[in-house]
Amino acid sequence: MPIHKLPSQLINQIAAGEVVSRPASVVKELLENALDAGARKMHVDVHNGGLRLLRVSDDGSGIVAEELSLALERHATSKVTSLRDLESVTTLGFRGEALPSIASVSRLTLTSRTADSDRAWRVASREPEGFHPPVPAAAPTGTTVEVADLFYNTPARRKFMRSERTEFQHIERVVRQIALGRFEIGFTLTHNQRETLRLAPAPSERDQVDRLGKLLGDAFVAEVLHLSHEAAGLKLMGWIGLPNYSRSQPDQQHFFVNGRWVRDKLISHAVRHAYRDVMYRDRQPAYVLHLQIDPEQVDVNVHPAKHEVRFRQSQLVHGFVAKSVERALAQVRPGETGLTQPERPSTMDNPTPPGRDFTAEVSSGFVQQPISWRVNEKPSPRYLNSISDYAEPLRARTEPAKPTGDRVADELSPPLGYAVAQLHGVYILAENTQGLIIVDMHAAHERITYEALKSAMAEAGIPSQPLLMPIQVHVSTEEADAAEGHSDEFSRLGLEVHRSGPETLTVRRVPVPLEGSDVDGLVRDVLSDLIQFGTSGRFEAAIDEILANMACHGSVRANRRLTLAEMNALLRDMERTERSGQCNHGRPTWVQLQLDELDHLFLRGR
Repeated sequence: MPIHKLPSQLINQIAAGEVVSRPASVVKELLENALDAGARKMHVDVHNGGLRLLRVSDDGSGIVAEELSLALERHATSKVTSLRDLESVTTLGFRGEALPSIASVSRLTLTSRTADSDRAWRVASREPEGFHPPVPAAAPTGTTVEVADLFYNTPARRKFMRSERTEFQHIERVVRQIALGRFEIGFTLTHNQRETLRLAPAPSERDQVDRLGKLLGDAFVAEVLHLSHEAAGLKLMGWIGLPNYSRSQPDQQHFFVNGRWVRDKLISHAVRHAYRDVMYRDRQPAYVLHLQIDPEQVDVNVHPAKHEVRFRQSQLVHGFVAKSVERALAQVRPGETGLTQPERPSTMDNPTPPGRDFTAEVSSGFVQQPISWRVNEKPSPRYLNSISDYAEPLRARTEPAKPTGDRVADELSPPLGYAVAQLHGVYILAENTQGLIIVDMHAAHERITYEALKSAMAEAGIPSQPLLMPIQVHVSTEEADAAEGHSDEFSRLGLEVHRSGPETLTVRRVPVPLEGSDVDGLVRDVLSDLIQFGTSGRFEAAIDEILANMACHGSVRANRRLTLAEMNALLRDMERTERSGQCNHGRPTWVQLQLDELDHLFLRGR
């Protein structure tokens, strides 16, 4: 077949295959155009899952009559005029492909009116004539786009559409995502003339929290922290779920870069890294986070649907996001939460912590080791290599063994209150101003010991030792180049890695805690992270895992009887320790039972 030029209609349909995969894709493109036009209110009207009709109306700046037909031409846009503009895109749309692509696979009608015009104008696309000339119409200031009979002329694509309900669920998800990114905008969504979502503009923080509750559920709002951090020209703000509020799927992970919702591997990796010490097993964190960055430092022209971005300084962004989230989580101590006081962890989509998992520990014959220093004291700056160097006895503090009722009622009483009893040698029962506190004593002391170990390691540095027999690691040329380029990072981790050939690395020193571990595999994993994300936390994670195991064996065991003074000592240490709400494995260390919950159990007040 000879080389020939494709017809413009076929070109648009090919472009539509990249931009318009289902009705939800159309809604996304039209809402983003409305946002770029400065709209403050948007209405999305859907019929039959969007396959029969989609109508998106906004109160934005509108389009003048002379430009209506041009707006339906491919690569026609008001948002980019030069390469300079393309290198620092500040709008959500910029390619000028959305409207002509949508029009090529549907019957599209565009109605718009500017603020200084006395009437609206309408243009429609019809085959085989193409676009009709604009005609006068009656409409308020703003733009309305009607998309009828989507994929009517591409039956193969229409076969891939799901049920009406499924397609509408995808549309609703898109509207919710955009609403989480633009709190100042009001949204209305209807399906088959039934209103399913109405969101008023949310300018204040209280209004924004209310919107979070409507979009993500009250359980999210009850277990969320507000985050705001700015450094190195970057700003991160939003809300992150407490570790107790976790998900089986990443369905409540929303990240925005300069207002654009993205699905970015580097960002996901950074947030997961921040939760590594507090998240239970394979659970997923929940968050709504907004990153503000210089537009010139991010490339949004990576994916046709603009779901992905590329950062010019990926290592900087990764480190900033990870440290910001990690710092916020670390500051959560009893009595110091974000939007609400800690209550009983939500049981919705959360794992039920094991009620008692100490049988194997007790039967193993393990003897509690003596402890040489207290958690709230500073450890000596040396590398500690014995469990007895880490674990700390629960010594009596100055608090009375049992407080009076007046002390518990005192507003200045400690967040975790005062111990009143020990249950089955496993749980500490304490009384505070809100009601009853139940503490898993092993899990709590495990976290306290673990944080002390990490502090000691951070102060003394990661010690390394030479290998009697150097390890040869066979890698690709790309991996060998990455090892050479990140030699300083390997040295910081106590690892000495040299390139001994085009595709060979030689490891001569390793961190002491990782002696005997799979260094070959760890080096490969680290190189994979460095190539993909520009940074890696594999070695730190491996060292932390060893410290966590040491902390587990050095903490109080089940069936060890504690005095009230020892129990109170543990409560006070929990209040001082970072991340004390979870043990090293992500299980909760304590729960609060409010007085009204207790009253409800005994039918009081009825």
